[in-house]
Amino acid sequence: MTATRTEELTTPALLVDADALKQNLSAMATALPGPRLRPHVKAHKSTALAKRQLAAGHHSFTCATIREVEGMAAAGLGDDLLLANEVLDASRLGNLDARVTVAVDSRQTIEAAAKGGIKEVLIDVNVGLPRCGCAPENAGTLAEMARAKGLVVRGVMGYEGHAVGLEDRSLRQGLTAQAMELLMQAHADVGGDVISAGGTGTYDLNTWANEIQAGSYALMDTAYARLGLPFKQALSVLATVISTSASGFAVANCGLKALGMDHGKPDIDGGGNVLIVSDEHITFIPEKAVAVGDLIRVMPAHVDPTVAYHDRMFVVEDGEVLDTWEVDLRGW
Repeated sequence: MTATRTEELTTPALLVDADALKQNLSAMATALPGPRLRPHVKAHKSTALAKRQLAAGHHSFTCATIREVEGMAAAGLGDDLLLANEVLDASRLGNLDARVTVAVDSRQTIEAAAKGGIKEVLIDVNVGLPRCGCAPENAGTLAEMARAKGLVVRGVMGYEGHAVGLEDRSLRQGLTAQAMELLMQAHADVGGDVISAGGTGTYDLNTWANEIQAGSYALMDTAYARLGLPFKQALSVLATVISTSASGFAVANCGLKALGMDHGKPDIDGGGNVLIVSDEHITFIPEKAVAVGDLIRVMPAHVDPTVAYHDRMFVVEDGEVLDTWEVDLRGW
């Protein structure tokens, strides 16, 4: 039987508030219309949601995995896909019916792109986040190397991930400016039309990049909610209270295998103090008394890994299940 109400769902279940999602997509499309935004699908891993972003005017997308690129292409969303990640085997990408650009930051990743049949690349620049990316002063040399391999260098990318989640807006703005100064220096050496950067936390601060790779804005999480952004919490995990204690705490069936915890503990919709999150359980002190069998909504602190734990998400409004979207971009 297909569930038509949230109380009919098997918990834990991933919920998307239809109204909040609609408002988030509209707010971002107004702030960054059309090509100014390259939505990052790693945040939701759903071609159904990506199609809503397309309907909002965004025709180019950012991906984090080869599987995401393949799935987006298969869904007819391959007008302009950026794999913003280094890969050493691009053989699955070169023959896709899609425009695919790959981030490169070394001789090895350039060679992998050329060998795999990739035609276009971005030079990935380390702008302060200790992850991927070449030193800014090496970007021009890598661009020359890529062009010598027959690749088109579209420009540069650099992610200010060390800044996007900072609650202090002035600090976030200052670190973004420093990061983009490095990226612009690299771009002067590399050339190309694309300067790709940014995320949900800096979407309105990063005025240097000509495309912003925000993704979390669509569903949101409690970590980004602390930044005071104009996006609503659309994502929650529906859970069932399975035990209560006379000492005041309750336990629901939503644990580490249903929640991304790297950004901290989740919140309980309606209030409550989360004590422990274990494999299959969340132990909390509710603000209002709950009974065994009650349903609660758990608000995750990090949207991306939370979504990746689930096979599907349920689009809901006032307790009614409007649609079911497969999380069809999971895996690698």
